[in-house]
Amino acid sequence: MDADLGAAIIGEFIGGYRSQKNLADAALAQLDEAEWHVPLDEESNPVSVIVRHVAGNLRSRFTDFLTTDGEKPDRDRDGEFELTQLPVPSLLAEWQEGFRILLDTLGALTPADLNRTVYIRGEPHTALSALTRNYAHTSHHVGQIVLLAKHLRGERWRTLSIPRTRKP
Repeated sequence: MDADLGAAIIGEFIGGYRSQKNLADAALAQLDEAEWHVPLDEESNPVSVIVRHVAGNLRSRFTDFLTTDGEKPDRDRDGEFELTQLPVPSLLAEWQEGFRILLDTLGALTPADLNRTVYIRGEPHTALSALTRNYAHTSHHVGQIVLLAKHLRGERWRTLSIPRTRKP
């Protein structure tokens, strides 16, 4: 891969993940403690579960990204989906740590690394493919966080983008 193109791709991932994190952070900041733990229904995940899942996924995938399988043996993926009453500061610490690991890893990548083979659950992927796959996964869950936060806040919701123009 051309070095300039590779560097641009890595830069786009860094900027994109930061943007996704900022969007989720702005939604999370609007929730009170109790709202973090409210699912829409019995089959839905509350924000607390989604935050733990994204954090666990980022930690697992991006710790030793180029040298070990992305599904680490110490990850309890199923446990990430169990309802939790962890306090918000603990949940945010996991969230911040997952994104720190991700962004540190991305910052250390070189354009040549994008063509390297990495493994997720024993399945080979190019690093670029694994990044694209994870970016889509993370973005999906960020959208869930924003939707849940907006739903839970109702009229108290403060928009995260340009507000709609209300017609008289």
